[in-house]
Amino acid sequence: MNIQQLMKQAQKMQKKMLELQEEAAKEVVEASAGGGMVVVKVNGKQEVVEIRIEKDVVDPDDIEMLQDLIMAAVNEGIKKSQEMVQEKMSKLTGGLGLNFPGMF
Repeated sequence: MNIQQLMKQAQKMQKKMLELQEEAAKEVVEASAGGGMVVVKVNGKQEVVEIRIEKDVVDPDDIEMLQDLIMAAVNEGIKKSQEMVQEKMSKLTGGLGLNFPGMF
C-alpha cells in the first residue's frame, strides 16, 4: 500500500469518526439511583442533559442523602455514556482495539 492510499484511508476513518461523534452526541443514556428516585440523562458527549428528582427524596433534614443520590446517578450516567461511545467506536474500528483518548 502506498502513502496516498494510506492517507485516503486515514481521511475516511477521520470522517467516520466525526460522524460517530455527531451521532453519539444525539444519543442519550439514562441512569438512576435510589430505586429511581433520582434519574439522570447523559448524551454521548458526557453532558448531563436532564436530571429528575422525585419529591419524596427531598428531605431538608437529610440533604447529604440527596447529594449522594445525585452524584451516584450522574457518575453512572457518565459511565454508561462512555460505554455507549466505546461500543460505537469499536464497531467503527472493527474491534481492532484502537483507543482514541480525548476524542469524545
